[in-house]
Amino acid sequence: MTNDAHKTQSLRKRRGNGLQKPTLNSTPVSLKENLPHQKRNHFHSDLWFWLTLQNWILDFGRPIVMIILPLEWFPLNKPSAGDYFHMAYNVITPFLMLKLIERSPKALPRSAVYLCIITFVMGASIHLVGDSINHRLILSGYQLHLSVRENPIIKNLKPASLIDSFELLYFYDEQLGHLLWYIPFFIVLTLYFSGCFTKAKKQESFPVSGWLLLGPSALYYWYLVTEGQITELFLLTFLAMVTILISKQHKGLRPDQNGLFLLCSFTVTLLLVGLWVVYLWNDPVLREKYPGLIYVPEPWSYYTLHISKNH
Repeated sequence: MTNDAHKTQSLRKRRGNGLQKPTLNSTPVSLKENLPHQKRNHFHSDLWFWLTLQNWILDFGRPIVMIILPLEWFPLNKPSAGDYFHMAYNVITPFLMLKLIERSPKALPRSAVYLCIITFVMGASIHLVGDSINHRLILSGYQLHLSVRENPIIKNLKPASLIDSFELLYFYDEQLGHLLWYIPFFIVLTLYFSGCFTKAKKQESFPVSGWLLLGPSALYYWYLVTEGQITELFLLTFLAMVTILISKQHKGLRPDQNGLFLLCSFTVTLLLVGLWVVYLWNDPVLREKYPGLIYVPEPWSYYTLHISKNH
């Protein structure tokens, strides 16, 4: 055998080995192509359940537990039970959001997701401090349905410059904290929704767990929108989701079970917000507190105005 023949045979062996190695150490191409279809066909009932449950307990239940538990257990100069709930929320929620993104059938931009999660934690942490102090003001007679300067316990402060400090606190709590908290939260949900589409011709039946979680999920989002005063942000997010839906349908795609669950939750939320506005449309006190173009009163303002006074 000539020297050239030996070289040719050796080169073929090296090429054969090179082709075999990836099959031993990596996922076959056919399996990678099937993975997205497996994910699309699976409703993430575990993640949706834990996300909804911790939202209700750690976020909605936060002010309730502060009202129920005796004040002697948590002195005003120490963190309250609600503060510990908020701390747990600030850790568990971003973790669950990252797990949700991991299960997305579509590869999402990691840098955008990481930046949103970091900003989310920062905004929620700012809100933790502001909301903690705000609750102590409520225990001292602060009325949520009145502005900062109109509150009896605030407007008589001396020196008057202290009122500016409380307005700054309100800004961090109710405005900056909410924006840094909710904007990345809804961006992540929108990114996730954009990947929840399939080419399946037949629409899969919605699972029972999805129907059971739909009501609690939508009701929590209603609370988030109204109490967080983020109606405009929610409407923009819903509009973005509808735009994505129409765009995907033109390409022959339809939402999978997870995408359908998210879209239905937001649709029911929009209906609940509309009913809430209609119910309080002629309330003169809340109208004065929320004078903007979009009138959506906060539930806790309604509570301090109409419920707590009667007890």
